[in-house]
Amino acid sequence: MAQTTTMTVRLGPVLSDFVATNVGKDGSYENVSEYVRDLIRRDKERAETEAFVRLQTELTQAFAAPENSYGPLTAAEVVARNKV
Repeated sequence: MAQTTTMTVRLGPVLSDFVATNVGKDGSYENVSEYVRDLIRRDKERAETEAFVRLQTELTQAFAAPENSYGPLTAAEVVARNKV
């Protein structure tokens, strides 16, 4: 079962005012929690999309490489290469 976490966030006046304009009867969100959850979901989606694009780019380059550019690698070499 998923666990719910409560977090406290401090905002300066500029950010606080910006949040206030997006929450309430004139805003897009009913409350601050809904707004923050939506922002986190969007950021998670952005990060997942970026990771997919990086993988897609690497695979495209790998499949386009000439056959003679491939060579054997040990698991340790792969791990070391991917730490960068």
